[in-house]
Amino acid sequence: MDEEKMIQEAFDHLIESYLATKHRKKVEKITKAFNFAKHAHNGVRRLSGEPYIMHPLAVAQIVCSEIGLGSTSICAALLHDVVEDTDYTVEDIENMFDPKIAQIVDGLTKISGGIFGDQASAQAENFKKLLLTMSDDIRVILIKIADRLHNMRTLGSQPVNKQYKIAGETLYIYAPLSHRLGLNSIKTELEDLSFRYEHPEEYAMIEKKLEATRAERDTVFDEFTAPIRKQLDALGLKYEIKQRIKSPYSIWNKMQNKHVTFEEIYDILAVRIIFEPNDVAAELNECFNIYVGISKIYKSHPDRLRDWVSRPKANGYQALHVTLMSNKGEWIEVQIRSRRMDEIAEKGFAAHWKYKDGDKDETDAENELDKWLTTIKEILDDPQPDAMDFLDTIKLNLYASEIFVFTPKGDIRTMPAGSTVLDFAFSVHTFVGSHCIGAKVNHKLEPITYKLQSGDQIEVLTSKTQHLKREWLDIATTGKATTKILAALRKEEREARRVGEEKLDAFLQEAGIEKDAAAVDKLCKFHGFDKADQLYMAIANGDVQLSHDDVLRIQNKTQAGWRRLFSFGKRKQDADVETKDDNKGNVIDKKTILAISEPNINNKYMLCDCCRPIPGDAVMGYVDENNKVIIHKLQCTVAQRLKANHGNRIVGARWEISSSMQFEASISLRGIDKPGVLNQMTDVISRVHGANIHKLEIECNDGLFESKIKLYVSNTKELKDIIQSLKKIASVEEVARI
Repeated sequence: MDEEKMIQEAFDHLIESYLATKHRKKVEKITKAFNFAKHAHNGVRRLSGEPYIMHPLAVAQIVCSEIGLGSTSICAALLHDVVEDTDYTVEDIENMFDPKIAQIVDGLTKISGGIFGDQASAQAENFKKLLLTMSDDIRVILIKIADRLHNMRTLGSQPVNKQYKIAGETLYIYAPLSHRLGLNSIKTELEDLSFRYEHPEEYAMIEKKLEATRAERDTVFDEFTAPIRKQLDALGLKYEIKQRIKSPYSIWNKMQNKHVTFEEIYDILAVRIIFEPNDVAAELNECFNIYVGISKIYKSHPDRLRDWVSRPKANGYQALHVTLMSNKGEWIEVQIRSRRMDEIAEKGFAAHWKYKDGDKDETDAENELDKWLTTIKEILDDPQPDAMDFLDTIKLNLYASEIFVFTPKGDIRTMPAGSTVLDFAFSVHTFVGSHCIGAKVNHKLEPITYKLQSGDQIEVLTSKTQHLKREWLDIATTGKATTKILAALRKEEREARRVGEEKLDAFLQEAGIEKDAAAVDKLCKFHGFDKADQLYMAIANGDVQLSHDDVLRIQNKTQAGWRRLFSFGKRKQDADVETKDDNKGNVIDKKTILAISEPNINNKYMLCDCCRPIPGDAVMGYVDENNKVIIHKLQCTVAQRLKANHGNRIVGARWEISSSMQFEASISLRGIDKPGVLNQMTDVISRVHGANIHKLEIECNDGLFESKIKLYVSNTKELKDIIQSLKKIASVEEVARI
């Protein structure tokens, strides 16, 4: 197709989509933005080879059709790369259009670029900027999510290490942000696309199995919904019933977390009832009328009723979820929503405008997000939060489910599921949290570690003698509490460092030694510290007692002999790798270990202890400060953090290994305690499969046993074969790789 024609058709489709919305019709403004962006990007191409203007057009289409925003956002989407990639400035945008569009474009540009400190992760700083900007205008993050969605849809044109970086940060921050903003369909697609690029074989396997079981699911759906349709018809409702199929990423996640196979996942199918209310005011009652009606047909699960109609989630989600027992003995979840609730569930934040009275414009404030944005601002107000800590703190608030608790006066508070008494105390006030000693929960005394349940009534107890402790970081689960504790601890540590430095200054002065960088450096090395601040802290806390030995060390008069040793965890063994170039830019090990997608790296690698990758695992490399490659499994939690925060250091890796090499792997087993079961397990591992057992632990209680076994295998296939054989033992109920 002629490129001009392709570009024009994409723009025409955008205008058609915009005219189909209920926003004000400002076609002239959008056309002007398109022509300006087209001229600015003239002659530039994407990695895929298509004209660059196709990317802003695609982002604008997502902003319009899939998020539901109006002309201001569509124009900003069309112009979002102009300032970053061309000679035009924000002032030019403001003069050509208006201050609001210029402000959004400026926000998007700041997220993409900037100068970062040497110690900070550029990606983490970018996310921090993104959230700073978001707290001023939510449309910045919505357009950024649209930009990321299109980049993910076209990720195939990027090199492998860029795919890992982009997919990693998408899963780490953009998918959770989409979830928090109620963009359910976009969240699901971002997760699936990330999964597809990080684990292509597993993705293809799940897609294939979903396709193979489609006919069976259709039959179950038709049989299950037939009597429900009759009941809804009798109620005189206008409705539609849809299948909701669990996404590949959600299925895979459940397989990993529950250690089950695809065939063992029973909630792949859910049913969604979407109705048109006869009266908007009666929406809530009609949801419950439908629930009562279908509960007459099928028995409902007593503990699985979820009422998000009366009390919507913070992102605006409303629905009534009920789990029913089908005639074939299977639990099936049914989600009951009105048409309005359904649009809000899929398009989230933006869909609210469609249902507001008066002008349908996107500048309307959304109360649902005010509390969350206030929390973000509080976290951002922390004087100097570390970029990595900041990201983790934000993530605490993104995916959290919600519970509802009550104050002593009966006011309702929304808290993330898993919140403790300590979290609740900090949600009341920083002073209350800092001096919290416990609470009366439902008039019963509970410690600060008590996990809150929906419906709890909480009265916080405080004491002036109570002070913040570092251990509280293990108790706090919300971003706000964690931020406040960290800020207070940093303040205490600054004071401790000052005291420690003063003690060292006084000691050196008394010994007649001039304090300089060389003297402090010698003391740091002598006591096993990397930085002066660590030494000052240790002196202040009494962990380091300054003595005559320190004077001798500074004066270079010490004899070889006494030395202080510090253990910082298990040391990983470096593997020396002889390399050659395979003419494809890969570094290949002559001992057939690994292939790395970067030729200019040190000849050393480590297999990380945190996830213990073995041949057959999907892996990636992380180049550390010493130019050494650390190998992680792709789904390792540490690897996910690295991909999101240090994408520029990620390299592709693949196994090139001979079957003679052995790697340590761990498995857990649970089952019924019967005589001879241990003998059967070891027989399968050692005799049948010829694997060497390195360590075995087993514990029996109340007729059940739990066991952990470390063994040596050549690859994941061998490990999977061993696991399958162990599952065939009659007394063994569960086997999983740890």
